[in-house]
Amino acid sequence: MDETEDIRRFLVAAQQAAGPWSREQLESVYGQVWDTDEVSKDFEILGFMAPFVAVKRRSDGKKGSLEFQTNIGYRFYFNFKEN
Repeated sequence: MDETEDIRRFLVAAQQAAGPWSREQLESVYGQVWDTDEVSKDFEILGFMAPFVAVKRRSDGKKGSLEFQTNIGYRFYFNFKEN
């Protein structure tokens, strides 16, 4: 049983209701933002549990998580939190 499923579903629904934010909007709130190509250069993707992705930062091997939002044709990753 996934104890985080309800809150994750709520977060995804809230994201969808608000509509996708532009890269500039995300950067103004969260700082650095990565698109799909950029995130794979800086991180190794370990697993997805929408709206989060577990990652390992390539520069120093530190593990953490990113949030992501998907829109037609693109996905942005943001809000890196180190474990």
